[in-house]
Amino acid sequence: MRIERSVVLPGPESVVFELLDDLGRYPEWMDLVHDVTELAPTPDGRRAWDVELRAQVGPLARSKRLRMVRSVHEPTSTVVFERDEVDGRRHSPWVLQSTLVSSAPSQIEVTMTLSYGGNLWAGAVLERVLDDHVERGALALASLLATRPPDSGTA
Repeated sequence: MRIERSVVLPGPESVVFELLDDLGRYPEWMDLVHDVTELAPTPDGRRAWDVELRAQVGPLARSKRLRMVRSVHEPTSTVVFERDEVDGRRHSPWVLQSTLVSSAPSQIEVTMTLSYGGNLWAGAVLERVLDDHVERGALALASLLATRPPDSGTA
């Protein structure tokens, strides 16, 4: 399953990237990301997080806990988080990629792609629920950036 959403956000790129670069900030604007705890970095120095994803399907809720690492870090352009468990077992891949491109002066187009390779969260209903979460997250991120003080320099 692959879900992709794009949204145009107010810049500058550094402020937008700051919100996308740290999984610990995602609960501020992405309700799919329910809880995040930063972990010790990987042996090769990559940042890592314990992430709980939660989605509601009618009266039922699905929850998934993942260990995610930041596998790509290209400031102001691309950040990728990938599932990276350390329990020695094989796990379905989860990948979240955000790509930033200047679209106009003080505007940044952000494309977020969520890829999942398993079957627990598969099926048309759950795919639609995840798609809705990604769409709402993009809108909440835009709202968060629009309400920041104009000269703050930080989000």
